[in-house]
Amino acid sequence: MMNFADRDGFIWLDGALVPWREAELHVLTHALHMGGAIFEGIRAYDRDVFLSGAHYDRFARSAEILGFALPWTKTELMKATEAVLWANELQDCYIRPLAWRGAESVSVAAPDARIHVAIAAWDWPTPASQGKGTTGLRMRLADWRRPTPETAPTASKCSGLYMIGTLARHAIAGDGYDDALMLDAQGNVAETTATNIVLLSGDTLISPKPDCFLDSITKHHVFGLARRLGLKVEEATVSLDLLAAADEVFVTGTSVEVLPVVELSMSERVMRWPVGEVTGKLMAMFEASTRRRACPYAA
Repeated sequence: MMNFADRDGFIWLDGALVPWREAELHVLTHALHMGGAIFEGIRAYDRDVFLSGAHYDRFARSAEILGFALPWTKTELMKATEAVLWANELQDCYIRPLAWRGAESVSVAAPDARIHVAIAAWDWPTPASQGKGTTGLRMRLADWRRPTPETAPTASKCSGLYMIGTLARHAIAGDGYDDALMLDAQGNVAETTATNIVLLSGDTLISPKPDCFLDSITKHHVFGLARRLGLKVEEATVSLDLLAAADEVFVTGTSVEVLPVVELSMSERVMRWPVGEVTGKLMAMFEASTRRRACPYAA
């Protein structure tokens, strides 16, 4: 198991590059107790930070939803990210910006707590590079469901919300599954523990409406690529029956890029799909798009 606290390299912390092992926080940090941190997941390809502006826009929106402002501008954070890649001599890598309330209060309310920001990056191979692009993912239906937007800040990439995914992922550990599929409060398809799910029905890509989970920046990029193939795209309510009838299914997000789903196991039935032609084309197009500079959401 990799110990992320014991590595060589540098992390950008509150305005300075510090040695990796010295990027620490106090045990009474507010976010550790109350879950009020926000983060982003970004990838760089050939040292070009992919969709950086969109990710840092969402980073700031997440902070605003949680009731604090970032002490650094979008431009400053983008430049800090480039410094992290340079300091760690990284070309292709995963990037994790993180912001949190400090140790000035351990009460539920901490309006005057200092806001800290860190940016780390490391080599994290994609699942496709490890063979999942051809074999596809096997999933099991999670017992936990995504909360409604009236009960949690679901539009933010808030660390506290990921505990649900952790519980769902731990429940399938050791059973041979790659991930868990989560439903919303009404029993419709929401997302996996950390990625958006998309299905192909005829000539249309359909993903669940992101009304109780984080809307994927990567998904919108993939939708743009799909339009180049002449496909239609839409966000809609996705029932389990609609998912079962799909021609192809895949997941998308920064960590996985684009990956086919071949199975969903439920207590009463098992759904299966092929590693389809359209998914394969989108995987190839996505990889090509990451190697071109200044590639926004494709129109």
